[in-house]
Amino acid sequence: MRMARPMDIAPAGPARLPESGLGRGWEGAAVMGLTLLVLSFGLVTLYSASSVFALSQGMPDTFYVVRQGAGAVVGLALLGFCAWMPYRYWALLAWPLVAASVVMLTLCVLPWTYGIAPEINGARRWLRVGVTIQPSEIAKVAIIVWSSAMAVRKAPQFKSLRRGLGPFLAVWGLVIGLVTMGPDLSTALVVATLGFVIVFSAGARIAHFVFLGALVTPALFMLLRAPYRWERIKVFGGQLTDPAGAGYQVKQSLIGIGSGGLYGVGFGEGQQKHGFLPEAHNDFIFAMIGEEWGFFGILLVVGVYSALVLIGLSIARRSNCLLGGLVELG
Repeated sequence: MRMARPMDIAPAGPARLPESGLGRGWEGAAVMGLTLLVLSFGLVTLYSASSVFALSQGMPDTFYVVRQGAGAVVGLALLGFCAWMPYRYWALLAWPLVAASVVMLTLCVLPWTYGIAPEINGARRWLRVGVTIQPSEIAKVAIIVWSSAMAVRKAPQFKSLRRGLGPFLAVWGLVIGLVTMGPDLSTALVVATLGFVIVFSAGARIAHFVFLGALVTPALFMLLRAPYRWERIKVFGGQLTDPAGAGYQVKQSLIGIGSGGLYGVGFGEGQQKHGFLPEAHNDFIFAMIGEEWGFFGILLVVGVYSALVLIGLSIARRSNCLLGGLVELG
């Protein structure tokens, strides 16, 4: 989706507080309703997936769902604040958000910060400072806001690779490099994609991205050739050459989804959470949804996220200013 040029849709007048978009049109109410639906469904499924694991660690069966619920309350409060604040104010936060992300990502990779950035499962992606923070998630928001704000300013110069895309490449490269050092290549690729989509939608030339893609492809190929990443790629491609090793988790997740059938085995009745599927309450909770809720549960989740994407595109398409449209698209 290509956005209109900034001179065609410049915002009229200064932003004022409060200025909430939740009360305008049907989209805001739909987004809020779908968010609460998927949040509630997620908490219910999390309880089922995590209760056995919590008990095995000597904690109450509700430990993980209560912790996640507390995070959800904080998240909903932030959601309300962000909806209340005019989105044009985000342009003022663009550089501070990027700076904060860079500082936190740097703390995750420094050799003397293991006290606050411990290695977990072979990666240093989290900061523990009273609460646990994953800086790469904040970096996603920072890249969306910063890229959108800069695109509004730089759109007239997009014909020039150096003056148009140069500043974007410098900041993107710094953030993506720090995320990759985590190591967290998948999130680094997500951050790169977010930046590309926003700047391309603002009018950047596709030829520039093709040229840059050709330059970075060899480096990306080398990163993908790391042994553990290459094993994951082979497993993803269906080559279960090591079903008891690299392919074990994927194999167990497929068993869980397949055993659910159309209607699922029933809430709380899943077997994969009893030590068969690692991270059943975390990265692989989708397999638990397939096992306990069946095909229709999977259809519900995919349907909700698809609806959120379509509504988001609708909001971006009818935005009355370039900044708002780009932030929404991101």
